Amino acid sequence: MPPESEILTGSSLAQLQLENQRLRRAVEELSILNDLATAIGGTNDPTEIMQIIVKRSLKTVHAEQGVITLIDEEHNRDPLSTFVRSMSSSSEHRAIHPDESILGWIMTYHRPLVVNDPAKDPRFQGTRWDETVRSIICVPMVARSKLVGTLTIYNKKDEGGFTEADQRLVSILAAQSAQVLENARLHEEESALQQIQEELRLANQIQSKLLPQDMPLLPGYDLAGTSSPARSVGGDFFDFVPMDENELCFWVGDVAGKGLPAALTMATIQATLRGDTAATHDVARILSRANKYLCSNTTRSTFVTLFLGILDATKHEVSFGNAGHNRPLLIRNGEAVTLDYGDLVLGFAEDVEFSVQKIELQPEDVLVVYSDGINEAMNMRREQFGEHRLIETLSAIRATSASNMVNAVVEQVQNHAGNAPQADDLTIAVIKRLAGN
Repeated sequence: MPPESEILTGSSLAQLQLENQRLRRAVEELSILNDLATAIGGTNDPTEIMQIIVKRSLKTVHAEQGVITLIDEEHNRDPLSTFVRSMSSSSEHRAIHPDESILGWIMTYHRPLVVNDPAKDPRFQGTRWDETVRSIICVPMVARSKLVGTLTIYNKKDEGGFTEADQRLVSILAAQSAQVLENARLHEEESALQQIQEELRLANQIQSKLLPQDMPLLPGYDLAGTSSPARSVGGDFFDFVPMDENELCFWVGDVAGKGLPAALTMATIQATLRGDTAATHDVARILSRANKYLCSNTTRSTFVTLFLGILDATKHEVSFGNAGHNRPLLIRNGEAVTLDYGDLVLGFAEDVEFSVQKIELQPEDVLVVYSDGINEAMNMRREQFGEHRLIETLSAIRATSASNMVNAVVEQVQNHAGNAPQADDLTIAVIKRLAGN
């Protein structure tokens, strides 16, 4: 007979059995987590990762269906309004979608939930359950202390419903998977952002080529212009288009809005104007054709302001029309005159009749056409650059070249803005009649 010290009492035996069960459960959990880590370690695709997580969870707790619901609380006022779901089923059962009551409960309490008799659960009185739902586990998926989604498992195959052990296993799977899934989602967003940035870079290159690459030569005149978008691409545009050796069509325009939509409209209207200047020398007709094109082919919210003129270098005469654009400045003998005349913007109404005005340029006169990004540029104190600063800058350097005048204006605007971000595109075109011509 063994010594009394070696005889296990009933209590000791029960404790040993519990410890063995705990160890077996720990080994099982580690095995499950190891298998999961191996399975999801080879992909950065969030959809594939979610499918793996759901399928492993179903296998682990012997359930019929599962779904991961990603919750975006930052970009939606109602985070329940948009879900990204990944669903998997161990059989041919009809897909069950998470009830908003369950999701709302998890979002409120941020802790696991087990429901083995949905119809009678006092926490969800009044909830109308899918008739196929018998039991539910729903656990939060938390990454960096932020709820990023839920993992919901439906219908335990074994009798009795889900157990505390099932809840523990699913919670562990969700906890270990949440950060991996969040990292994959961030990686996907970063890749998408890089693609967008590359597309914007290419769009910027294309748009820059739609602007004059070199200034045309016109006897007796000095021409210059520039356009700098506030973003990668913008809606401002300008051009100098020779019509013959002594005649030039020029314009400065501004599409309402910013970014790609404005850039696409800018490209379209720039091409339309170039085509029309080859067909006619009539300013009013060019404006009317551009206006009708916009009204017929764009949305009602698409507007374009445009100043367009035709310069006859033999008569030194400018015929011009203004469709809602900034009033150009005529610098003469150090004084500034505003060409205070204009019609409606392009794209507002198809039957607009555009008027044409004429001015004569004297020797050393400077005609300056610009977009509102120049005069409305603000500094950190919300003070605009203003027309008065523009006039002061131009008057002080009126004896220099057109190119120097353009560069000086842009520099003064940027100095005024300081560290304030550029809020709008900056565009300016200068036409200077040379002395003695």
